[in-house]
Amino acid sequence: MAISTHLAILISSLLLLPLAFPSIAAAYGDNYETPKYKKTDIVVEGMVYCQSCDNYGSWSLSRAEPIASAKISVICKNEYDQVSYYKAFETNGKGYFFAELKEYKMGNSILDHPLQSCKVKLVSSPLENCNLLSNVNYGMDGSPLLYEKKRLYRKDRDVVIYAAGPLAFRPAQCPAPTHY
Repeated sequence: MAISTHLAILISSLLLLPLAFPSIAAAYGDNYETPKYKKTDIVVEGMVYCQSCDNYGSWSLSRAEPIASAKISVICKNEYDQVSYYKAFETNGKGYFFAELKEYKMGNSILDHPLQSCKVKLVSSPLENCNLLSNVNYGMDGSPLLYEKKRLYRKDRDVVIYAAGPLAFRPAQCPAPTHY
């Protein structure tokens, strides 16, 4: 009999608990909402330079100068090797690009992941004396993305930042080397 009395008190206490703590009742009542997942934005960053004539034919960027208003593109392909995302971006006054892939969507979380499916290519340079494509860091073929563990945590979303390049255009005319 004592056990049934204790059991009745325990059950009554559990039933009255929502009255004592209304926030618990709201969390488990009819108004219960499933947790909202944060959206993750993808960003690609990098630099675009004009390669020095001293380094023509190499991947060296020694004495290279940043190019303002240079254009690059981000191209992503799906698992069937079809272009699923393409957008051109422009560098700022210091040759830096911060490309937000706003409409980028992954169909397959492994095969369409930005690290595997996206590349950055050179498009154009505003400099008449430095507007030939170079393949420094695969700027002509498509520079792969690198994950450098950079993230921004926001209230409603996270931002994952990938790096590409640095990329470079090269001068069309370089003076002939002088030998002393």
